[in-house]
Amino acid sequence: MQQDSLQKGLLPRHLRMMAIGGMIGAGMFKGSAETVALAGPGVVLAYLFGGALMLIVMAALAEMAGVFPKSDIRDLIARAFGTRAAFVVGWLYWINWVLVMAVEIVAAGSFLQFWFASAPLWVLSSLVALVIIFINLLHVKYYGEMEFWLASIKVATLLVFIALGGAMMFGAFSAEPAPYFTHYTAHGGFFPQGMSGVFASLLVVMFSYGGAELIGITIAETKDADKVLPKVIKGVIGRVVVFYTLPLLVICGLMPWNEIAQKGSPFVQVLSSAGLSSAAHVMNFIMLTAVFSAANSGMYATSRMLYSLAKGGEAPRAFLTLSKNGVPILGLIVSACSLFIGALVAYATPENVFNYLMGIPGFTVMLVWISICLAQLKLRPQYPDMPGFTVVLFPYTTWFAMLALCGIFISIVCNPANLISTLICVGTMVILFICARFKLV
Repeated sequence: MQQDSLQKGLLPRHLRMMAIGGMIGAGMFKGSAETVALAGPGVVLAYLFGGALMLIVMAALAEMAGVFPKSDIRDLIARAFGTRAAFVVGWLYWINWVLVMAVEIVAAGSFLQFWFASAPLWVLSSLVALVIIFINLLHVKYYGEMEFWLASIKVATLLVFIALGGAMMFGAFSAEPAPYFTHYTAHGGFFPQGMSGVFASLLVVMFSYGGAELIGITIAETKDADKVLPKVIKGVIGRVVVFYTLPLLVICGLMPWNEIAQKGSPFVQVLSSAGLSSAAHVMNFIMLTAVFSAANSGMYATSRMLYSLAKGGEAPRAFLTLSKNGVPILGLIVSACSLFIGALVAYATPENVFNYLMGIPGFTVMLVWISICLAQLKLRPQYPDMPGFTVVLFPYTTWFAMLALCGIFISIVCNPANLISTLICVGTMVILFICARFKLV
């Protein structure tokens, strides 16, 4: 028997860990070396500033959820700016996650090759994809449970790392003299690249925080979302920022910042220096869970976005078809096909070609966050009643976040290094605007 609506199977603890896990992924465990190389220890300011913007954006989303409890991100944008804007943002977000999923399952396959070196990459990546599809075919509560435990692994890893690394800064687990805080000032100071380095790292930092908006898609499958979402956001955002800044402070306190980028994952370096001989195996497992979680979230996001687009008349109504478990089955199938095609493209094309395509997710994160801020600014005067949770110091905080995000977005577009990615993204948006104008989907 088919269901006629999405099932409210996500619990508050699922949302909390989904929010945390969605923002702590491979970019934290592996990509942190890039941000440190750009800004040195001062990169923590970029993460704090990015976290502040994320808090404002997510608070705006929670406020609107309190007023329109059955509306997801696409619905809110449609309320504010009409169906054409919702069409463009919704389909762009779907394309974003398809690309991310393709890269993540290829990465997952490469991590599995660490233990199964003789197995072809495409076989291991396909196996990961099949597992993800199976999980998403189940009732949404099982997806939430899976993400809960995957996120728990990442959080536990970071807590252990902070405790272990912090102790090492003061001489534990090592016969060498304790570094204390000397590495913060001994290699060019806390801001060795100046504030320009901090700003340059901010571009990467904002991409790392991408995924926070995913909880805005879970509204239709969360019981009492108007009450739960504000509590989740208030309790989670601060923890996420701490989970980014403290590990980076530990890493920069244990080794010179200008040597980190040349030695692979900084987390592996710290675990190895602590005498953990299996550090490579441990971090490979953690990285595998991180990319698996990201791909799993992508499958959830793409299938639900197609359902939402169909509900709004911006995609074929066939995507409204639900399985007996309340899963958008056709949306899942289409996203799964795109997943395999994307994985094939990622595997077959030269790395620089696919990297250009991967520029789209960076643009999408900025556009979605800017759209959320603009939607709140537009909808606030239209609220029938004020919700119990509101953005502090509105409208100044929302305007600040929106203008800051626009500044970051413009800097990305104006960077010559991003020229090809910019052209691809602009071309994609032009095609989507044409489709929206002439109802080609």
